[in-house]
Amino acid sequence: MAAMSAAQGLDMIGDIAVFRPRASMSIDQAIWLVKSAIESAREQQIRKLLVVTSGLEGFDSPSIATRHMLAREWAGAAGGAVQIAVVAKPEMIDPQKFGVVVAAKFGASTNAFATEADAIAWLRATP
Repeated sequence: MAAMSAAQGLDMIGDIAVFRPRASMSIDQAIWLVKSAIESAREQQIRKLLVVTSGLEGFDSPSIATRHMLAREWAGAAGGAVQIAVVAKPEMIDPQKFGVVVAAKFGASTNAFATEADAIAWLRATP
């Protein structure tokens, strides 16, 4: 059911799918919701996904262990077929972008940004 709502929540900006969830939830629920959006984009053969998490509340900045887990989950959902740009509140972005590094180890092309403009520019700059 949540995967269905994630699929219905995808808007398009050219060839970029945009997912903007807004809710209060646990970190585990947020990870699962984003994973569902990634799976939906992959099933629809959408190659670029912008995930704007700044509208999510109810949890603190993820721990290193949680970042590792979410990077693995999201990389697996992308299956090397979906490039993912995540927009988050600045305090949620690890300065060393640990999650981005982990996702790359699992074959995913991801990056994290504090602004949508930077995220879209990154998605557009890559084939």
